[in-house]
Amino acid sequence: MITHVVLFKLADKSPASVRKVADMLLGLKGKVPQIRSLEAGTDVLRSERSYDIALIAKFDSLKDLDAYQVHPRHKEVEDYIAKVKESIAVVDYAS
Repeated sequence: MITHVVLFKLADKSPASVRKVADMLLGLKGKVPQIRSLEAGTDVLRSERSYDIALIAKFDSLKDLDAYQVHPRHKEVEDYIAKVKESIAVVDYAS
């Protein structure tokens, strides 16, 4: 199992902006067949060091993670986030 963890810091931290990105990420569920599970949540502390959104997705293999990365629906979300992000941190690990 591969776990894909992504943290997003947005340039616009307004609740509407953060919710839009979180909803777009959650919208990947059921659209990309390689995803085994997916959750996304918004930060509740809003501290200086906090990121705005966390995504945790699970895949059966690195091959499935690679297929997710190039899936057209994922690319649409990725292209939008590239325009509104301040920074992103990613960790992928096997369990």
